[in-house]
Amino acid sequence: MQKILIPTDFSENAWNAIRYAMQLFANNECTFYLLNTYTPVIPSSRFMAKMIDGVSIVDAVRDSSERGLQHSVNQIQEQFANPRHRFETISSFNLLVEEIKDLVEELKIDLIITGTKGASGIDEVFMGSNTVRIIKSTERCPVLAIPQHFGYLAPREIAFATDFNRFYTASELQPLLRLAKMFNATIRVVHVQYKLKALSELQQFNLNMLRRYLKDAEHYVHTVSELSSISHTLEIFTEELDIHLLALLNYQHSYMEKMTREPVVKRTAFHTQIPLLVIPELGMNGVAASMEKQQAEPH
Repeated sequence: MQKILIPTDFSENAWNAIRYAMQLFANNECTFYLLNTYTPVIPSSRFMAKMIDGVSIVDAVRDSSERGLQHSVNQIQEQFANPRHRFETISSFNLLVEEIKDLVEELKIDLIITGTKGASGIDEVFMGSNTVRIIKSTERCPVLAIPQHFGYLAPREIAFATDFNRFYTASELQPLLRLAKMFNATIRVVHVQYKLKALSELQQFNLNMLRRYLKDAEHYVHTVSELSSISHTLEIFTEELDIHLLALLNYQHSYMEKMTREPVVKRTAFHTQIPLLVIPELGMNGVAASMEKQQAEPH
């Protein structure tokens, strides 16, 4: 049974991510953990009220959080009643990213699904600051970011962007392979080049290994010339091929890291028009943990 964490602030954006999750995993046994965090401002002055109608501000905010979570569960059960799905609610007086990091470790979360929308911040225009912070700080757990206005489409066309400069392990590719198997999806490996040239010996080796991992899935390799930026290039590619989901591995010098460092003016076009699956770099400790988990799962 998969364990899926969905942060929510009870906005329409968050509800859209919940709707997507219910439909994406409609045929899977899952436990969904709905998380709401709150950090109320506690007045420090003795002249400011710390109580509202005899209830402390912390208690009032906590009660509001718990009611909101229960309302979300009720909505899900009304619209997506599914005997395969279980729900747990978590209301926490904590910072969102810190709480997510703790829960991923404590509950052995398999996937985080979050709503995302553009923000007016300096370096996170293309995805929203909370989503980027979650991606940057979460280790060993993939993040699926759902755009604010994206209506559910079964991901039968999945793009996986890579430069072939890094050797991927089978464990790191599991989230991608699992989704492809669930929907009998075609995987389109897309390689963005600044100038078209032959692959190096290392790149060719990594491509060959990637093909081995993808042998059970229909897949194609596309090499495209970089346009004004990597993000713009991927946006055009996903539009032209009608891609339903874009997957990226997040590691040093990866496309994902490069996009978050691109100048804002080049990045605003890439507004996560389709769901984005960001897979973390596992490292040897993460690979070992992932292999242990896979061996423990019933087959």
